Amino acid sequence: MNGVESDLETGVGERFRAAFRRYPTGVAIISAAGPVGLTASSVASVSLDPPALSFSVMGSPSAQALVRAPSFVVNLLGPDSIALARAFAGPGGPRFTPDQGWDYLPSGEPVLTSASASLRGIPLQLVPVGTSTVVIAEIVDVLLGEPGGHLVYHDRDFIASPRR
Repeated sequence: MNGVESDLETGVGERFRAAFRRYPTGVAIISAAGPVGLTASSVASVSLDPPALSFSVMGSPSAQALVRAPSFVVNLLGPDSIALARAFAGPGGPRFTPDQGWDYLPSGEPVLTSASASLRGIPLQLVPVGTSTVVIAEIVDVLLGEPGGHLVYHDRDFIASPRR
């Protein structure tokens, strides 16, 4: 590495990981035609005009399929979706089963009917960063579900809170 220690060798990478375990984030399932999907806790609003968001993915087969997709849906999860978030968080979990509440948009992407909101996006920019890719997407449609509570990812666990 040209004589420079990596962040993992200096311990910064591990402390960085520990720092973000302490930071609660919202939870989404990002889905695309195929169907393919994964759980993400890196979704962030980027712009209102045009409406845009970002998320990052690592090198899993699902992530690579999403990065290649011409469009996808970011399904923002509510408090009743812990099992669903876990199913899409790693390989081998049940995905896109009828009892999970999936439907399909006319454009072919799976959409979660119980999501707090589902945002259909098209990629504007893909930014490789180390072993991850940051996806910046323009939002072309928004489906609002029932409001109520939230689901967050914190310290490697999903935590649900009903609406007060």
